Amino acid sequence: MWGLVRLLLAWLSGWGCMGHLAAPARAWARSQRHPGPALLRTRRSWVWNQFFVIEEYAGPEPVLIGKLHSDVDRGEGRTKYLLTGEGAGTVFVIDEATGNIHVTKSLDREEKAQYVLLAQAVDRASNRPLEPPSEFIIKVQDINDNPPIFPLGPYHATVPEMSNVGTSVIQVTAHDADDPSYGNSAKLVYTILDGLPFFSVDPQTGVVRTAIPNMDRETQEEFLVVIQAKDMGGHMGGLSGSTTVTVTLSDVNDNPPKFPQSLYQFSVVETAGPGTLVGRLRAQDPDLGDNALMAYSILDGEGSEAFSISTDSQGRDGLLTVRKPLDFETRRSYSFRVEATNTLIDPAYLRRGPFKDVASVRVAVQDAPEPPAFTQAAYLLAVPENKAPGTLVGQISAADLDSPASPIRYSILPHSDPERCFSIEPEDGTIHTATPLDREAHVWHNLTVLATELGEETWAHEVVAEGGSAPAAPPREPSWEPCGDPQDSSAQASRVQVAIQTLDENDNAPQLAEPYDTFVCDSAVPGQLIQVIRALDRDEDGNSSRVSFQGPLGPDANFTIRDNRDGSASLLLPSRPAPPRQAPYLVPIELWDWGQPSLSSTATVTVSVCRCRPDGSVASCRPEAQLSATGLSTGALLAIVTCVGALLALVVLFVALRRQKQEALMVLEEEDVRENIITYDDEGGGEEDTEAFDITALQNPDGAAPPAPGPPARRDVLPRARAPRQPRPPGPADVAQLLALRLREADEDPSVPPYDSVQVYGYEGRGSSCGSLSSLGSGSEAGGAPGPAEPLDDWGPLFRTLAELYGAKEPPGL
Repeated sequence: MWGLVRLLLAWLSGWGCMGHLAAPARAWARSQRHPGPALLRTRRSWVWNQFFVIEEYAGPEPVLIGKLHSDVDRGEGRTKYLLTGEGAGTVFVIDEATGNIHVTKSLDREEKAQYVLLAQAVDRASNRPLEPPSEFIIKVQDINDNPPIFPLGPYHATVPEMSNVGTSVIQVTAHDADDPSYGNSAKLVYTILDGLPFFSVDPQTGVVRTAIPNMDRETQEEFLVVIQAKDMGGHMGGLSGSTTVTVTLSDVNDNPPKFPQSLYQFSVVETAGPGTLVGRLRAQDPDLGDNALMAYSILDGEGSEAFSISTDSQGRDGLLTVRKPLDFETRRSYSFRVEATNTLIDPAYLRRGPFKDVASVRVAVQDAPEPPAFTQAAYLLAVPENKAPGTLVGQISAADLDSPASPIRYSILPHSDPERCFSIEPEDGTIHTATPLDREAHVWHNLTVLATELGEETWAHEVVAEGGSAPAAPPREPSWEPCGDPQDSSAQASRVQVAIQTLDENDNAPQLAEPYDTFVCDSAVPGQLIQVIRALDRDEDGNSSRVSFQGPLGPDANFTIRDNRDGSASLLLPSRPAPPRQAPYLVPIELWDWGQPSLSSTATVTVSVCRCRPDGSVASCRPEAQLSATGLSTGALLAIVTCVGALLALVVLFVALRRQKQEALMVLEEEDVRENIITYDDEGGGEEDTEAFDITALQNPDGAAPPAPGPPARRDVLPRARAPRQPRPPGPADVAQLLALRLREADEDPSVPPYDSVQVYGYEGRGSSCGSLSSLGSGSEAGGAPGPAEPLDDWGPLFRTLAELYGAKEPPGL
């Protein structure tokens, strides 16, 4: 019923608007019928107020929402009303005769809130506009047909435990698709359906807050709050929607640690070494994460000396470990207090403290069979090298702490002395050398000695099991005993490291650090440094490692040695250079140390005399023949003999081939006399045949280089001047160098054969000024047409006959 009333009011408002605008419409019509020069102020005829249609209306017939009417329409049926725009013809229809507008289907404001339409009145017969077009809007009026929804729900929030009342937790927001500007359809109110009395919500903003103080996470960690949003301002008849908020209380450090018991008792074997775990202690703390981390400490000094406590990797348990070795015979129990403290303390909750707790701890030390204990943790012994086998090195000692009267048996583990350089007495632990030692081979020997605790009954049982009788004492030999794992028998054993240093003696003569094979240039000056020689003494003693040098002495020495007094010496050329020789020089050097007794040795340094380049680098160090006062060396003589033999072989071969060729020609002349064969067996004189004429006439004059100043040079005749002979280089004679010098002189000397020159005869000439003398292109050949006569008579009497043959006119007077 209320909807029909609102529809009627909207329809009446449309009629009132049309009556108000009738006068402007008549004025516009008169101006169209009687146009004239008078200027009239026209007013818009179609100005419509907004029409309204209620959404979601589902009546049986189309609903009338308004009517169009023009003052021009006098009821004669000549006026036709047209409607265009959004939804025209589908959603909205108009009666062309009456102008009534109807809506044909149900509308949804949330889908489309308004429609813009265009109304026009035209003449039915001619379609001529009777009114100017007018735009109007049809709005869809909202009804409360959409409930509120929470687009971001469900929600999750976290708030610290023990928060004050009114602490903000989270804000929830609902959305209503209805029109917020019309009525209360979109006016929302928030309420809590579930979650009281712990939380509250602001009815207008939706902010959730704590409602009670001191909410304890350890009591309840999570809360489920249901919040409802209702439109129509929360009044009856409104639509509603709900969502859930899961509120989790986050932990704060509001609980101190607490030991579940006041006394902890542990036991540990006396053989437990430092770092052995004795037990675990845990103080309970209901907090989480960093708020539950704890640090443990020992309060009494008596307990902190023997034990230590630390926190495990999780930060919750206290690990009690042994700090120093324990001894049941000395002390059998320890009592002390342990404190647990939170590492992170929140000042806001100090009133709930103190955040620490103390418990008592008692540790009982248990007796255990102990292996023999050595008097030292490690032994360091020394023995000189080269001593005879059986030399005393030192003694080690161990005792049984449980039974001092028990015998101890000593042995060396085989893997620690693979070369068996030492032996040990099983009874007293004295160590002797088994072989002579060499410090240069091994300076240190690291032995592992095993001390085994054996009673008299155990020892007798072992001996009898081997087929012998029980002796009064363990045997002294052999000193090497196979030792197994002491855990495999009833005997207790322990090990100790024994380091034996081999002391040095002067037993090595000095030697050269490396073989020296050096060279010296043949042009070296007297006193020049040839090589720095270093010595090596394998001994360690300071006096024995100091080495002195001595070389060849006397005025005839080819080289000298200068001791640098730092373990090295310098090899020098003497003031008088050594005579040249083919073989390398072997320079003897004597070396001795300063030990007691002093040791010496002799070494040899090889020095080769080499030919060097100007920059000092070696050119050749081969043993070569050198010129001397007595003549050529053996190598040079052999080279000369080889060359002469090769030349003689070539001559013999040449003569034999020439004789064979002459015999073949003579047979040919006798057998075939029909041809005149002339044999030119002479190879000619080379360039001497070209001395009768100038061969440059056959060369290209255009491509020739400009002549040099002075008389022209002839490369095809024997030169008259000889190249100057280069002087012989100073210094000792070198056959290879001398031959290379003479070969270079012969190559550069143009006065000695061969002085051939390469001539290229590729130039055909510039052509004759008289043209071609061929008759192929003459006038007689080309149809007998006389051509221009050649001026052959200008060439002189020698060409007169030729001119007559080619039809030239005879000169007058002939």
